[in-house]
Amino acid sequence: MNILFIGDIVGRPGRRVVKKFLPKVLADFSVDLVIANAENAAGGLGATPEILDELLKLGIQGFTMGNHTWRKKTIFRVMDTLPIVRPANFPPGVPGKGSRVLRLQDGRSLGLVNLIGRVFMEPYGCPFAQADLELEKLRAETPIILVDFHAEATSEKIALGWHLDGRCSAVLGTHTHVPTADTWIMPGGTAFQCDVGMCGPRHSVIGTERKKVIHRFITGMPEKFEVADGLAQLNAVYLEIDDENGRTRQIERIQRTE
Repeated sequence: MNILFIGDIVGRPGRRVVKKFLPKVLADFSVDLVIANAENAAGGLGATPEILDELLKLGIQGFTMGNHTWRKKTIFRVMDTLPIVRPANFPPGVPGKGSRVLRLQDGRSLGLVNLIGRVFMEPYGCPFAQADLELEKLRAETPIILVDFHAEATSEKIALGWHLDGRCSAVLGTHTHVPTADTWIMPGGTAFQCDVGMCGPRHSVIGTERKKVIHRFITGMPEKFEVADGLAQLNAVYLEIDDENGRTRQIERIQRTE
C-alpha cells in the first residue's frame, strides 16, 4: 500500500495549496490512500464539516486531529460519520474515535491512530499506554497501521517511535508545523519523522501572521493571531508499505512551494 500523509493544513492558504499541488503529487507517486491532519483547516483553529467535505472532494480519504479538535463545535455531529480520528488519549467519553480502519475498494485496509503528547501540552492520558491498546485492537484487522503523534517535544516523539518500532508501519509527528530532517525507517520497519510540517503560508510564523507574533514576543502583550496571507507551501510524506507484514519499504519527504 502506498500512502500520502499531508501535514497540518492551516486555514484557507493551506487548503488552497493542497488543491493546487495534490493532483501533481498524485501524478508523481502511485498513491492508494491520502491522509491529512486537519485540526487547523478552518481559519487556523479546528475544522468544520463543510471544510472536511471540501477536502474529501480533493481526494483526501482520512483525517487526523490534535489539540484544536474541539475549536469548532459543528464538528461534533460528524465525528462518527466522517473518516476522522481524534487523539485516542483524550478523556474517556468524548465524541469520536481515537483509531479506525480505512478500507480500500480492493479489500486492503489501514489502521489509523491519533495520539496527543503531554510534554508542553495539556495533561492528557499516557500516549504510550494508549498506543499499546490501539495497536493491539487494530492488528487483529490489518498489519498496516499509521500513527499520527500530535506533540510538541521531539524527545517524546522519538521515544514513541522507538516504543512502537516493529509494531506499526509509521509514526509521523504533527503539531509544530516545521518539517524535520529525521525521516528514516527504524530497525523494526517502522517509518518515522518527528514532524511532517504544514500546508500553509510560508511567510509566517508556523502559519500565523508574523508581525503579531513578533509583537507578542517583544512586548508580552496579548494579540489576536490570524492566519497569514501570501505564498503557501505543502509538506507531506510518501510511504510504501508491505501489504503482508506492514513494514515500510520507503519513506520520502515531499515539499512543494508556490
